[in-house]
Amino acid sequence: MQVRIVMELIGDDGEEIGREIVADMTKVTTCAEDLGLSLTEGKALLARLQQKMVETQVELWLMENRKTDGRRLRHKGYYPVTFHTLFGDVRLRSPRYALPKSEGRNGPGTVSPLRQLIPDHVAPERLYLETRWASLVPYAAAAELLADVLPIDCGTNATTVRQHALKTAARIERELTEERVSFMQDSCPRDWMNLPIPDGRIVIGLDGGYVRDRADRKKNFELIVGRSLPEDGEPRYIGFVHGYDRKPQRRILDHLKKQGVQANQDITFITDGGEEVRSLAEMIAPASEHVLDWFHITMRITVLRQFAQGLRHHDNNAGNGMLNMLSRIKWYLWHGNSYRAREEIDWLLDDAEATETDYPNMRKFLTAIGEFRSYIGTNHASLINYGERYRSGERISSAFVEATVNAVVSKRFAKKQQMQWSRTGAHLLLQTRTQTLDGSLRSTFEKWYPGMANDNHRRLGNRAAA
Repeated sequence: MQVRIVMELIGDDGEEIGREIVADMTKVTTCAEDLGLSLTEGKALLARLQQKMVETQVELWLMENRKTDGRRLRHKGYYPVTFHTLFGDVRLRSPRYALPKSEGRNGPGTVSPLRQLIPDHVAPERLYLETRWASLVPYAAAAELLADVLPIDCGTNATTVRQHALKTAARIERELTEERVSFMQDSCPRDWMNLPIPDGRIVIGLDGGYVRDRADRKKNFELIVGRSLPEDGEPRYIGFVHGYDRKPQRRILDHLKKQGVQANQDITFITDGGEEVRSLAEMIAPASEHVLDWFHITMRITVLRQFAQGLRHHDNNAGNGMLNMLSRIKWYLWHGNSYRAREEIDWLLDDAEATETDYPNMRKFLTAIGEFRSYIGTNHASLINYGERYRSGERISSAFVEATVNAVVSKRFAKKQQMQWSRTGAHLLLQTRTQTLDGSLRSTFEKWYPGMANDNHRRLGNRAAA
């Protein structure tokens, strides 16, 4: 069977402006792999279609943009340009035009209009796919994947994919709000009363993860990641490198605004009580609160119970007494009675220090009690009535954030695979990875390039109906 595919190009006036044979092949059917187009044939067909289509579009655009102040510009020559598209690298000739002489002008004497049309020499759709896949898999794997399924010449060029992905992330960074770290900054509390009734509470969990430092391979640095869960709306991810971003509260505020959060909306931050993440929740909004994660409280109490059980084998009365005290401490904390809980912790530490025993881990037990007392004392303002909130069906644990750390950090930054990162590279990749995971990266590109949101089939259907 002979197959010939012809492309016709028709202008806006309905006149044919071009016709070209883009494929002329012979198909012999002997087995399943002979049916339809092969991957190689499909890639070659798309590449030829793209080359001819882009050439024609550029030619028509240049004809419409050759005049300045009503005067046709004089041609001065060409220079080669490569436009990296989703369906192949298109080689173009970019013309230079001489600008008319004018008094007092000290600028260049020529102009290249094609720089206005394709300033970055890469198509937005290709930039989007490279950014998306580079956020999900290593840069080399992303380059190989795109080269496998699309007629592009990336091959194993991970450097190009990395540069494009980080360039996108840098643009996202530049769009952050400036010098604003709270809903209350530069605003009057009286205006909050005039705001519409908010949709409901939004819960934000924050936690940290660690990746290996490329500058010092024996050390790690911390990434702060989080997930916001509004009552009515889609969840969103957030991430940044601790210490690299000098104004992380500004980033959280911008993140909340994109989800439609108002100054008078209830915001609950759930963290593990670390100083870094706890400081991020301070003074974000007048109706915000910080809640100490119940899971981390119980985890510390469990460690203390293990020490007390070990002590019981050496001193039964002392061990049982401390186990009973730990049960009371947990009960007071569950019901939000931080005063009695802290009092019981002090008594527990006093009894442990007064206990004379040959238990080998007694010193570690005393250290753990002291750390727990400091932990509860530092976060006493974040202790709530966990039982009441749990019975109301509200979140008291940051377990969903633990899953977020695995999704955002572990599955891409791969500390176990000895991957090493610079702080800048990790921070920028987090910006695109979080948007890729929560599905907002496409909308970001559509905001930058409105044409990406066009649906040609829908537009043609609407035109036919009209």
